[in-house]
Amino acid sequence: MLQPISLSAFSPTKAKAFDPYRLSSSPSQPRGQYLKFRTTHHENLRYLKAIGIIDPRTKPIKLPHPDAVSQIITTVDFFKSKGFLDTDFSRLAYLCPQLFSPNFDITSIEPVFQFLTREVNASEEDARVMVIKCPALLFSNVEYCLRPTLDYLTQLGVSKLNVPSTANAHLLNIRVDKLNARVEFLRDLGFSHEEAARTCARLPAIFGFGIDSNLRPKVDYLVKDMGRSLEELKEFPRYLAFSLEKKIIPRHLHLKERNVKIKLDRMLLWSDERFYAKWK
Repeated sequence: MLQPISLSAFSPTKAKAFDPYRLSSSPSQPRGQYLKFRTTHHENLRYLKAIGIIDPRTKPIKLPHPDAVSQIITTVDFFKSKGFLDTDFSRLAYLCPQLFSPNFDITSIEPVFQFLTREVNASEEDARVMVIKCPALLFSNVEYCLRPTLDYLTQLGVSKLNVPSTANAHLLNIRVDKLNARVEFLRDLGFSHEEAARTCARLPAIFGFGIDSNLRPKVDYLVKDMGRSLEELKEFPRYLAFSLEKKIIPRHLHLKERNVKIKLDRMLLWSDERFYAKWK
């Protein structure tokens, strides 16, 4: 199995630039055909090591054979045709080593790139960035996974999904049933469908939060410990985006000790410096 490493071990900027398919020997060399093949194979290996797909410490006996290397080079060329850079491959190989398996069918991921550029309306460069941020997108079925998710988010009013942010890349890779579970959680709290949809559109990060591990404890603390109403949550849904342990609880207790009660947005949006200076 190929074990990718960081480029720091073998910087591609120090590797001699070459065409992996160039025959390097001259006609005057003895046993020309063998040397040409062997040198090209070695150049390909050196290149794959330089960009982090093959571990430079791999013992010669464990290196992939020429046919396998040629297939990996074909995969690299495919990504380069999509605008990928040499510096992108170490991350791809680390997170999704199967991409560079000799048996990987590169045609299986072409529909994902078409989906990102044609349906999400991302530019080729933005599509590249989204894949780098979430390589798992490449293994999601467009018809049964990606397109239904895009349609669901669009219906909720989530916009600008073509912006190549980490949040958007991962959001597009969430299945509809998981998205809908967050909407239903809000409806169970007393939100109307329109209020729940509006909240999710304003705070799409909510789709990445666990219900029992994140959202429910925050709501319970808001109502039971802080004595707030759900109407305040509707007015300031970004409350759900803040850390319960690191921000919500410490600031609530700080204000409680001083017998101060303020609106949620002032309590949480202010910087630490401004907040603690105001209520010493």
